[in-house]
Parts: sequence; C-alpha cells; structure tokens
Amino acid sequence: MTDGPPDSGLSSTEALSAFLRRRTEQIAQRWADLPLFQAVFTVTRDEAVEACQAVISCLVEVAESGRLEDLEAPGFLPARRQLVAMTASRSRSGLSIAQVDREFIVLRDAALDVFAADSSAVDPEESARLRLLLVTLFGTLRVVVVETMLQENQEIVQRQRQQLLEMATPVVKLWDRLVAVPLIGMLDSARSQVVMENLLEAIVEHNADIAILDITGVPTVDSLVAQHLMKTVASARLMGAECVISGIRPAIAQTMVQLGLDLGHVTTRATLADALEWALERRRRRERDSRIPG
Repeated sequence: MTDGPPDSGLSSTEALSAFLRRRTEQIAQRWADLPLFQAVFTVTRDEAVEACQAVISCLVEVAESGRLEDLEAPGFLPARRQLVAMTASRSRSGLSIAQVDREFIVLRDAALDVFAADSSAVDPEESARLRLLLVTLFGTLRVVVVETMLQENQEIVQRQRQQLLEMATPVVKLWDRLVAVPLIGMLDSARSQVVMENLLEAIVEHNADIAILDITGVPTVDSLVAQHLMKTVASARLMGAECVISGIRPAIAQTMVQLGLDLGHVTTRATLADALEWALERRRRRERDSRIPG
C-alpha cells in the first residue's frame, strides 16, 4: 500500500474505497483506543484493532458498490452485525442512546481526521466531495446504531416489565402441599397470564393439591381477567390441585354476575383466612378418610 493521496482518474466512490483501504491501519489504531471499541473488546488491544479493521474492510466493500445509503448494500451486513453486537453491549452497560451516539460520532470524527491529513495534496473540490461521501457512509451506519439502541431499549423494558410482573405475582407456600397467590393491584391480561404460569409451576414444584387465589387487593376485574381466573382454576384442576378464590368483594361479584360467568363450579371464600381454614379442614378430612378402613 502507498501513503500518497488518492489516485486521480478514479470515481469518487472508488477514491473513497481506495482511501479506506490505504488508511485501514491508521483508522483502526485510532478507533481501538476509543470507548465504543475499547469498552467492548477488553481482552487485548490487538483484538480491538482486528475488530476495527474488520469494520473498515466492510466499509471498503460498501464504497466499492457505490451504495453508501443502502443498508442492503454488500458489506453493510457484516458491518451491521459487528456494530449491533457492540451497541447492544453498550446499551446493556447502561448507556443511553445519546451516549452511544456520541461514541459513534467520535469514530466518524477520527476517520475524518485521518482523511484530512491524507487529502492535503488533493484538489480541494475533490477533497470536499470525498469528505461528503465519507460523512454519508457514516451517516448510514449511524442509523444502524440508533435503530439497534432503540430495539435493545425496548427489549430491556420488556424484560424489566416481565420481571416486575413476576415480582408482583409471588406464589407463597403456606403449608405442606398448599400454595397461595396473594394478588394486589390492577390485573390485566399479561399479568393474569403470569399468575397462571407461576401458579402452575408452583403446583408442580411443591406437589401442591390445594391452591388459593386471593384477590382481596384487586380493585376491579374485567371480562378478560375474569376469564383468565377461570382458566387458572381449570388448569390447576388438570394439574391435580383444587383451587379456591378468596377476597371476592361485592363490586367484583356483581361484575362477574353481569358478565354471565358461572362460578358454581368454583370454590370461593370471603377472605384469605376463610380460604385457609377451608383448605386445612379439607386436608384434615382427607387424612381422616384415608385412615378409615375400606
């Protein structure tokens, strides 16, 4: 590779490709010390330099294709994979979109600094055209970075929401083979689904034969939530556990009646204490029956 300015007679995108190929090592060495690469590739600096060189090689391929604004252009796919992995890592480290964007801008500015030194002997007009192409190329990559951050943030929010739902729907072991789910706050379809899943898992884990769903702290129940509760009761029965619902307040009882829900096959009790008393009495009765000679 020569250290001179871009060859004359090349098209602008060819000249850009030639610059990137000629200055790959210089750009890579500068990038390796910048936060976006340095923070991700922490094993050795050589690893960071190799990752930088891989991204620049991809950009060379994009420049050769002349499709600087097309994310489907040859070369962009592997570059996107690398940047997506790095950006996602920075997002999981707690950085905001603005912070990661600033880290990416520093990469662009480092490449522009190398370009400014490289093009000192080039015609100013041609230099301006090449600089614009280089900015355009990094602008397209910047879109990838921002899109990745938005997607990663959405996934983080979804994971946190799921964790909150699970924390808000604990299953408590009250007695041997007796579990309860004390529900507090609004119930929606998503949380109702988590209730069902957690309860069924607890029935298996504790080999429970009785489960209590206490909705004393639930202010209101709509048709979808009521249906989920009924499905939970039915699913618990299929798992071999009797399910009792406690804490059905008058307003919720009226709502269920108005919705036409048949609770005749569902055991209900006014309070959690009543449900626990029913469960223990049920347990004692079973034990007595098992001791009676057949």
